[in-house]
Amino acid sequence: MNPAFSVIFLTTLIGVGQGLFLALFTAQTYALFGILPEQDSVGFYAYGSLLALVFMAAGLIASFFHLGHPERAWRSAAMWRTSWLSREVIVLPAFMGVLFLYGLAHLLDWKQVLLTLPTGLSINVTVALGMLGTLLAFALFVCTGMIYACLRFLREWHTPLTIINYILLGGASGFTLATIFAAYAAPALAGFFAGWAMIITLCGLVGRAASLFRNARLKPRSTLQTAIGVKHPRIVQKSQGFMGGSFNTREFFHGQTPALLRSIKWMFLLCVFVLPIFFLVSGLATASAALLLLAFAVQYIGLLAERWFFFAQANHPQNLYYQVVS
Repeated sequence: MNPAFSVIFLTTLIGVGQGLFLALFTAQTYALFGILPEQDSVGFYAYGSLLALVFMAAGLIASFFHLGHPERAWRSAAMWRTSWLSREVIVLPAFMGVLFLYGLAHLLDWKQVLLTLPTGLSINVTVALGMLGTLLAFALFVCTGMIYACLRFLREWHTPLTIINYILLGGASGFTLATIFAAYAAPALAGFFAGWAMIITLCGLVGRAASLFRNARLKPRSTLQTAIGVKHPRIVQKSQGFMGGSFNTREFFHGQTPALLRSIKWMFLLCVFVLPIFFLVSGLATASAALLLLAFAVQYIGLLAERWFFFAQANHPQNLYYQVVS
């Protein structure tokens, strides 16, 4: 497929926002059980929610750049019964709304107790919003992943690993960003977030490596013979039959060499998984916020490359027919 950079930025930016929110609520949950110290509602949770909201808004803005008629974007939610894209369009603003309320509740110190569990644990407004936001965050990951995983004819995408990797890579980038945020807003939590960031990053490496291993061994179900309906054992295409490209050649094939794809694959494996862990460990050991910031910057650049590779690796069956541009 031919990757659209607007979609690349959309999926990576909202993944960071979702992951950062999950990191914030994880810290609040640990504090609720007395495992971590309580943090300032405004300085940590409210500002952290604002940062997550900025990434979500940036991703939403990026999504408009691949629309032919942005003024009709609202219509994309009409097919929610059958379309995962429509479901994403509904869940995305719902999650952003809950994220805004979560941050606002912390900003205004809305901590009215809604429920007291038999164990004596109190569930206040921020905890309830955090639980709802967590459900919506994972629902959004599933909707975004299923847009691609539901396409049976694109076998590189049609696997549960697509959804798993969206969750793990979004979570890894969000917890890495939470580490640098905590280094400034709540230094006592920097090690906690860094530890989880490294664990999720390693899990993401396993998931992404599994998808690469699987896709490298896929064999086309169709052949050039079945594509054009000719049974001759040796067919060589010399020309497409027309003078230039078309919608098919522009949208369904990236036009890059196999060597470039291999280079990008090794680049994102290094930048998404190896270097962030190195910078996180080094940043914690030397108490260097600059190294922690570098960990997130390198990982996000790697995610852009990973997402480009994800789209480019999908081989549309029509490429069996459109093999040569004359």
